[in-house]
Amino acid sequence: MDQACVLLVDDEEDLRASLSQGLELSGHKVVATGDSEAALELITRGFYGVLVTDIRMRGTDGFAVMRKAFEIDPALPVVLITGHGDVPLAVEAMRAGAYDFMEKPFSVSSLASVAERGIEKRRLVLENRKLREELADRDGLESRLVGRAAAMDKLRRDVLALAATDADILIVGETGAGKEVVARALHDEGPRHNRPFVALNCGALPAEIIESELFGHEKGAFTGASGQRIGKLEHAHGGTVFLDEIESMPLELQVKLLRVIETRTIERLGSNKSIELDVRFIAATKEDLEEAGKEGRFRLDLFYRLNVVSIAIPPLRERLEDIPLLFQHLAVEARARYRREIPDVSESYLAKLMARDWPGNVRELRNVADRFVLGLESSAEAETEAASNLFDQVAAYEKTLIAAELNRNNGSIKATYENLGLSRKALYEKMKKYGLERKDSQ
Repeated sequence: MDQACVLLVDDEEDLRASLSQGLELSGHKVVATGDSEAALELITRGFYGVLVTDIRMRGTDGFAVMRKAFEIDPALPVVLITGHGDVPLAVEAMRAGAYDFMEKPFSVSSLASVAERGIEKRRLVLENRKLREELADRDGLESRLVGRAAAMDKLRRDVLALAATDADILIVGETGAGKEVVARALHDEGPRHNRPFVALNCGALPAEIIESELFGHEKGAFTGASGQRIGKLEHAHGGTVFLDEIESMPLELQVKLLRVIETRTIERLGSNKSIELDVRFIAATKEDLEEAGKEGRFRLDLFYRLNVVSIAIPPLRERLEDIPLLFQHLAVEARARYRREIPDVSESYLAKLMARDWPGNVRELRNVADRFVLGLESSAEAETEAASNLFDQVAAYEKTLIAAELNRNNGSIKATYENLGLSRKALYEKMKKYGLERKDSQ
């Protein structure tokens, strides 16, 4: 990468010159301007650096500059310069995604240190993006939705077909199956890819603040509402809203969400003004929402509205043949994050992975890959465990591969023995040996 840049925005010429000189003496490359629009033109998803902006400026403010920058790239580190009275606003900005803030008066060396940390974070983000691009094929999906199983082929086809539409979608999958990965793929492969992707975990937010998070509020709307707040839905205008664990959303809020989906308008708390909304909704759940609706835990009218188009993510235990490829992919990602080389992966270690049930699905496998790259899980340990029963380990691995290939080919004997490089007789003998039948592919 080229040298990182501190993009400094401040309309006070003397302060701008002083900060620029100090940052340059600290070894930073600085681009300084008093024009926020000119600064935003320099920001791209590939911008290598950190944005430093004053909150109080004539004609605009740093909060607005930050929001516009996040529309270009939500992962951009933004540092806000604040006056003494602006600290509550800066705290609000931190909640909205700012990297840090500097309260006047501050030393240039302190700002230089904060910028250095922000640049390091940015470098890792860009390196990971570059790695994903290198791993991606032409359509980019195989590097995100990894696997050769028939169910994964179908999932990728569904994502490509639906990404180009504006249809609201319900994603169903177990914990850790990759629901947010699928949602981001739907966003990135569609016409809204350069607009915001706003993810909200309905199960992680307390019920008393989730409404304010979604809809925003006006000053004085409730105790503690000291200023206007733009909600997640309004922030996502033009882009995609991802509602994860939607089964956890309070029932009374489900009514309001249904109205938003149907009318594509919102009202901030404390306001009667209707705001038009151009967003695509993608919801995700690990539960059977129809059953939850019948039990009174979820509104059936909201379920029917969301369930016009649904995508089911296969659990990892139903595509065990994907584990070797997926593990290698996750290990490469871990190598980039931790800057560690990937240890050799033995066949017996992969067999051990393929023999597990994976209740945590891909997320659980990612954790294993991280520990493996960090040296906390050893392929040699698997070799030692397998030493006394190598025959059983190899047999288990072979059985898993044959069962997975039968599954991938929907029970077709011909396709299975051809893909495995076996004769028809050899495949039948192995199926008999391991007690496998065509019905095991179902």
